[in-house]
Amino acid sequence: MRAVVLALSLALVGATVFPEFSAGKTYVYMYEMSVINGLPEEGLARAKMNASCKFLISAFDKNTYMLKVEDVMMQEFTGFWPKEHAESIGNIPKAFTPEFNIPIKFEYSNGVVGKVYAPEGVSDLVLNFYRAVLNIIQLNIKKTHNVYDLQETGIQGVCKTLYSVNEDVKAERIHLTKTRDMNHCQERVYRDMGLAYTEKCDKCQQNLRGSTSYRYTLKPVLSGVMILEADVNELIQFSPFSESYGAAQTETKQTFVFQEIQDSSIAPISAEYHHRGSLKYEFTNDFEWTPLQLVNVTDEQAQTEELLNHLVTHNAEKVTDHAPLKYLELVEFLRLARYEDLEAFWSKYRDTPSHRLWLLEAIPATGTSAALRFIKEKFTSEDLSVTEAVRTLVAAVHMVTANPESIKLFETLTEDSKLNANPVLREIVFLGYGTMISKYCAESDVCPVEYIKPIQKRLSEAVSKGETEDIILYVKVLGNAGHPSSLKSITKIMPIHGTAAASLPITVHIEAIMALRNIAKKEPRMVQELALQLYMDKALDPELRMLSCIVLFETNPSMALISTLANAVKSEENLQVASFTYSHMKSLSRSASMIHPSVAAACNVAMKILSPKLDRLSLRYSKAVYGEAYSSSFMLGAAATAFYINDAATFLPRSVVAKTKAFFVGAAADVLEIGVRTDGLQETLLKNPSVLKSGDRITKMKRVIKALSQWRSLPNNKPLASFYIKLFGQEIAFANIDKPMVEQAIALASGPSVQAFGVKALKTLLLSGVSFNYTMPVMYTEMRRAIPTATGISVQLSLFSAAVAGAVVKIEPTLLPHLPEDFPLSRLLETDIKLETEIRPSFAMDTYAVMGINNPFYHAIIVSRAKFNSTLPSKISARLDIKEGDFKIEVRLKLEKLQTDD
Repeated sequence: MRAVVLALSLALVGATVFPEFSAGKTYVYMYEMSVINGLPEEGLARAKMNASCKFLISAFDKNTYMLKVEDVMMQEFTGFWPKEHAESIGNIPKAFTPEFNIPIKFEYSNGVVGKVYAPEGVSDLVLNFYRAVLNIIQLNIKKTHNVYDLQETGIQGVCKTLYSVNEDVKAERIHLTKTRDMNHCQERVYRDMGLAYTEKCDKCQQNLRGSTSYRYTLKPVLSGVMILEADVNELIQFSPFSESYGAAQTETKQTFVFQEIQDSSIAPISAEYHHRGSLKYEFTNDFEWTPLQLVNVTDEQAQTEELLNHLVTHNAEKVTDHAPLKYLELVEFLRLARYEDLEAFWSKYRDTPSHRLWLLEAIPATGTSAALRFIKEKFTSEDLSVTEAVRTLVAAVHMVTANPESIKLFETLTEDSKLNANPVLREIVFLGYGTMISKYCAESDVCPVEYIKPIQKRLSEAVSKGETEDIILYVKVLGNAGHPSSLKSITKIMPIHGTAAASLPITVHIEAIMALRNIAKKEPRMVQELALQLYMDKALDPELRMLSCIVLFETNPSMALISTLANAVKSEENLQVASFTYSHMKSLSRSASMIHPSVAAACNVAMKILSPKLDRLSLRYSKAVYGEAYSSSFMLGAAATAFYINDAATFLPRSVVAKTKAFFVGAAADVLEIGVRTDGLQETLLKNPSVLKSGDRITKMKRVIKALSQWRSLPNNKPLASFYIKLFGQEIAFANIDKPMVEQAIALASGPSVQAFGVKALKTLLLSGVSFNYTMPVMYTEMRRAIPTATGISVQLSLFSAAVAGAVVKIEPTLLPHLPEDFPLSRLLETDIKLETEIRPSFAMDTYAVMGINNPFYHAIIVSRAKFNSTLPSKISARLDIKEGDFKIEVRLKLEKLQTDD
C-alpha cells in the first residue's frame, strides 16, 4: 500500500490530481479566521474580528457536494497592537444561527468550484462566509508543471495566481503553495459608492495593493489528494498618499485543518435550492444603506425627532462644534426611514420653519428612492415652494443612489405637467435624468440603452419640428448621460459637410460637440474620429473647430494623434484656431499629475514641432490656459483651465469657459465648470461704433451703457448672453438672457406689490431694527469602496464629511430726529441715520476616514476624524446723512474661535 501511495505521489506531474471527497462520507474540518484592521505601527489602536467553526463536506451527487457549518463562534476586539489580549466587545453568532443550520450545495469538478446553490433563507452575508471555504478548496493542479501561473477565479474575482508544487516522499505528503496577486486581475470584485464622478488613474490605483498566499499540505490517496491542512494569509494595504508616508492595512488569516471522516453524508433540507451565483463574492443590498454606524438604533422615530430638535435648538444662535456629527446622525436615521415615515415627519414639522429646513436638507442627502419619491410627491401636492423644489431636486440629483427605481422616478418627473410648466424645474429634472443614468452606468456592470431611448426619441422629434430650445435641452441631457449609444443621435445634428444638420443654428452645433465630452470617457476612439474630422474641416466655423480641439484632448489622445494636430497647426491659416491649439498643447505639456502623463509627454513633443512664433500672439487671439498644483508624494492637487474663444471682428470674446479639477488618492474629478457666451451682447455693442473709439474710462463706460440701452431692438429669440454651470462634469443649470427675460425682470421689479413690500421693509428696518438667524448644512460627502477579503467579509474604505454654517444678524437703528411710524420717504433727506449691525457667522465641519468591517450585523473599524470650527463675529457701524451727503462706514472684526482637531 505504501508503494502504491508513493507511486501516486511521484506521478503527480503526469496525472489528474484534485481534492477528493468520497461518496457516503463526511469530511470534517476545523476552521478559524481573523480580520484585523489598522496602521502597522506599534502602539496604535487596531480593530479585529475572529471566528471559528467546523465545516462539513460530503458528496451529494456526481460533481455536486454539500457544505455545512457547526459550532460557530464570532467575536470582535479592539485594542492597542501588539497587545495580545484585547477586550472582547461581543459574541455575535445568534443572528446567523437559523441560517447556519441550512447546508448549501456547490458544483465541484477537477478542483474547480462551479455554481453555488442555497435556499432563499440563506442570506448573501452568510453565503459569502461559505464562499471563503470554497475559495480554499479551489485548486487548479496542472498535469505537467510543478511551477506555473494562471488567471484563476476566486472570491475576489479572476486574478493572476502562481502555483508551486513540491513532494515530500518520505513523509508521503505534497506541499502546494499558491499566491494570488490582486493587482493583476482580469476581473476584480469590488463596489464603489459616491465615486461615479471620478476619473480613475490606473497607475495611481497601485496605492491599493493586495495579495493572498495559500499553503497546503496534501495527502495522496487512491483517487486523488486529500487536504490535510491549509493556511491562508492575506494583506490588503491602502496608502492614500505616497507609500513612504505609511499605509493602513487589513490582515486576514485562515486555517483549515482536517479532523475526521464520518460514515454518513449531509442531507439537504426540504426547501428548494436556487442558483445563487458562483465562487465570486456577492455584495448584499445592505451595502448602499450601511454608512458609518454612528448611533445604535433603538427607537428610530423617537431618535430621529430627538436629533432634529437638538439641531434646531442648539444651533439657533451659533453653530456648535458637534452640529456636523448630529447632522450625519440625522441622515443615517432618515436613511432607514420608509416613505410613510418621511410623510409622518413632514406632517408634524411642515409648519415649523426651522425643522422644515433641516428636514429638506437632510432628506435628499439620504440618497434613497424613498427620499426622491417624497420630493416628487411634495412638489406635486404643492407642499414645496419653487425655491424649495429647486434646492431639494438639485441635491437629490447628486445624492440619490442611481438604480432602476430612481431612474424610473426621474423619467416620470420629466412627464409631470406641473414641473414642465416651470422652465427652471424642467431643466433641473431633464438634466438630472441624464445624470442619474450616468451615475448608474458608472457604478454598474451593465448600462441598458432603454434608459436613454426616451430622450433620443424626444431629440429626433424636436429636430423634425425645428424646435431649437428643445433640441439644445435634449442634447445636454444626452451629454450628461454620456451613453455611447447616443453618439449616433448627436452625430445627426453635427455640422458635417453635405448633411441637412449643417443648416441648424450654430448654438445647436456647439451643444452637440460639447455633449461628446462625457461619451469620450467611455468610447474615446469613436469620439476621437468624429472630433478630428470636425477639427480638420477648414470650412467649418472656427469656434466649432476649437471646441472640437477641447473634445479631442478630453479623450486622452495618443502621441500619434497629438503629432497629427501639431502638423495641422503648422499649415493652419486661421490664427484663432492655431493660437488656441498651440496654447492648449503648451499648457498641458506642463502637467505634472499622474492622471494622463502620456498626454503631457506627447504635448512636449508637439511643442518641438510647432513654431514658437505662435507663442507671441496677443490676447486678441483665442487661448487655452491650464495651470495646476500637484504633489506626487501626497497624490493631491488641483488644476484650473480657462478657454476663451475670440473672433477678429468681435469686441468681447465669443465664449469663455472656466473649470476646476481636483486630484486625490489616485483619481480626478471635474469639480466646477462655468461657460458664458456673448453673441447678442456683441451685436448690441457693435451697433454703436463709438464703443470701439479711444477715450477715457468714464467715456467708454457711458458709450457701453448707451449701446446696451438699445437692446430692445434685438429680436425676441436673440439672447444677449447665455451661460451654463456644471458640477462634477454634469450640467445642472443653463439659461439664455434674452429680451423676454429682461422685460419680465423689469416688470416684476417695478410692480406695485414689490415696491410696496420694499417701502414697508425699509420703514421696519429704520423704526425697529431687524434681528434674524439662519442655519443650514452646506455640504455632505460620502465616498466608499468595499473590497472582499479571502474570509468572505468585505472591508470598506470610506470618507464622510459634513459641514454646517449659520449666521446671526442684528441691526439696530438710531434716527435723529426720531421719525413717526408712518413717515413719508422724503423725511429721510432731513434725518441723520445711524445703523449698528452685528453679524456672527459660524461654521463647523467634520471629516471621517474609516477603514474596516462595517455591515448590519458586526463592525470592526478604525476611524480618523478631522474637525474644524470657527466663529467670526463682526460689527458694522454705518452713518448716513443724506442731506449733507455724509456717509461713514466702520467695520470691526474679531476672531472669536478657530479650532482644528485631528
